[in-house]
Amino acid sequence: MRYFLLILSFLFALNALAHEAHTMPQKSTLAISVAFDSAGTLWRASVHEGFVQVDKSSDLGKTFSKPVKVNQTEQKIGAEGEARPKIAIGLEGNIYLTWTQALKTPYAGYIWFARSVDGGKSFEKPYIVHQDRAEITHRFDALNLAPNGNITVTWIDKRDLIAAEATGKKYDGAAIYYAVSADKGASFKPEQKLADSTCECCRIVTTNKPDGTVVALWRHVFAGSERDHMIAEIPKDGAKAELHRATFGHWVIDGCPHHGAAIASGGEDASWWGYHMAYFDGNDKKPGLYYSRMDGVAWASSPAKKFGDNTKQAGHPSILSSDEHVWLVWREIKDGKTSILGMLSDDGGKNWHDAKTLANSSARVDYPILVAHKTSTYLVWNTQQGGLQVLLLTK
Repeated sequence: MRYFLLILSFLFALNALAHEAHTMPQKSTLAISVAFDSAGTLWRASVHEGFVQVDKSSDLGKTFSKPVKVNQTEQKIGAEGEARPKIAIGLEGNIYLTWTQALKTPYAGYIWFARSVDGGKSFEKPYIVHQDRAEITHRFDALNLAPNGNITVTWIDKRDLIAAEATGKKYDGAAIYYAVSADKGASFKPEQKLADSTCECCRIVTTNKPDGTVVALWRHVFAGSERDHMIAEIPKDGAKAELHRATFGHWVIDGCPHHGAAIASGGEDASWWGYHMAYFDGNDKKPGLYYSRMDGVAWASSPAKKFGDNTKQAGHPSILSSDEHVWLVWREIKDGKTSILGMLSDDGGKNWHDAKTLANSSARVDYPILVAHKTSTYLVWNTQQGGLQVLLLTK
């Protein structure tokens, strides 16, 4: 058993190295992001030959407009797996994007931001979100557009690791930093640190409370190198963040699992109660995907529910909540065939209908994405052979 665990740790260490390479340049990639605008037009952000590009579809992905380049200077852009460009659409029609530029130093990067204020016809000159310009890790950006129009960008940052190493101090993992724009992306306030000792290459996910407060969930490095998840609200006015442990699998691994979580706000307005979470836990007794609810007041997690088939590499979940209706989708792979599976809860995640297969492909498939327009929920997945696919799940 000990030998098996050593081999498993070695494999995950190799995965970590491979995952660090996700910010290396890609000629063409399946990694995309999508968002609906208020009129129901589907917008897509993708990367092609060193450029972030944006196009739109008025027929749910059957056809797309001619892509518009966002950056006018070619870059090495992270666009694979957990790293990809992000897109968000404001109520006024502004389009916001972030992405990671890979630098010459291995695993180093900058987080870029760009916006369009003319409905996607053109994009203003992109700029780097953070003031720290050292050629170190600033990667795996997350973009959040709050109901009040504030834009929050979070990312994984290794400036504190570099500083600790320079003084001979021990420092586990990386840190999470964030920057906020209160003027619709015209500028960002200086970045602030949210947390130390985070996993180095798992995506950060965010959602909003009904009052617009931004909440972030990430994989954290706890004592003994336990790789569970931490959750925190982005503090207001420079206050210190309150961190809360969100998952309790106690998975000990000295490497990055490259399995980011998913989060959605639970309940709406006065009926808001907390968060839906979906995540991968590699604990050797019961490895696999789990779902749980977290009370946003007492910060107490519900018993975790296991889902998916771990023998088929079940992973990379996406979750979307609309009042009491919650959709959860994920990807499974076996014998060269990829499947997207999903299950629905009608009572806010307390009970779930049986999982069902929503899509299959014998070609490469990106991670599944859930996106909503008004009361309708859609599954979006990008395939090597069939291109972008859109499936209506709930009207």
